[in-house]
Amino acid sequence: MNDDVFAAVADKFADEAYASVKGYVRTYVMHHQLLEHLSPPPATVLDVGGGAGHQSFPLAEAGYEVTLLDPSEAMLAKARQRLERLPDEARRRVTLVAAAGENAVGAVDGRRFDAVLCHGVLGYLDESAPLVEQLCRCTAADGIVSVMTGNARAGAVRPALEQRWDDAMAAFDARTEIGVLGVTGRADTVEELSELVRGGGVEPLRWYGVWLFVDWLGFAGVDLDPGDARKVAALELEAGRRDPYRQLSRVFHLVGRRGPD
Repeated sequence: MNDDVFAAVADKFADEAYASVKGYVRTYVMHHQLLEHLSPPPATVLDVGGGAGHQSFPLAEAGYEVTLLDPSEAMLAKARQRLERLPDEARRRVTLVAAAGENAVGAVDGRRFDAVLCHGVLGYLDESAPLVEQLCRCTAADGIVSVMTGNARAGAVRPALEQRWDDAMAAFDARTEIGVLGVTGRADTVEELSELVRGGGVEPLRWYGVWLFVDWLGFAGVDLDPGDARKVAALELEAGRRDPYRQLSRVFHLVGRRGPD
């Protein structure tokens, strides 16, 4: 995370990916899943590895006090560009911090937040434990930790839908793959991540799927109609709450609550 691995893909990630139907689904689904657990504004939110702010800036617009922490100067530059497009009142509620998530406690001077988000970050690290420990330490008593990462139990889905049969067979027992951005990613299981947050004093509350149908259609070569984005997002939100659908999602979202001090 110290090297700016996103410098070469910042435009593709921040501009193209989130402009797609799949990008809309991610922000919509994650936002609504978060609202089931967040304290009302003006609660404080720390977005670790928050990139260009696609997930946390809407929270700032809703009245939350947001601190976005990211080690990538390229992604922070994208965040600054997007921040300028927010209303003045929302912009004043956002603070940007340049730091790696593994150093989050020091980067925020030991401050603790009502909610700590970490979405799409763990997969770019060799192991999850050091960052998860920091997330838990940054969370206030009765606050929530929200982590989204790759689902190790569904690793064969993408290569199978892309008809890469040998890769799909190997993926049943693999934890890493070259992601859609061309960067190597690593996956976790719900059980492993739940155990890690428990070790930091955070009790898992619920886990959700994030992408299912949009993944399957996209990797099968189907172009989704932007006009269907809202209907698709509503469908994905419901699928992410239910078994067996959430178990087949390539990405999962775990929410836990820190106990009282």
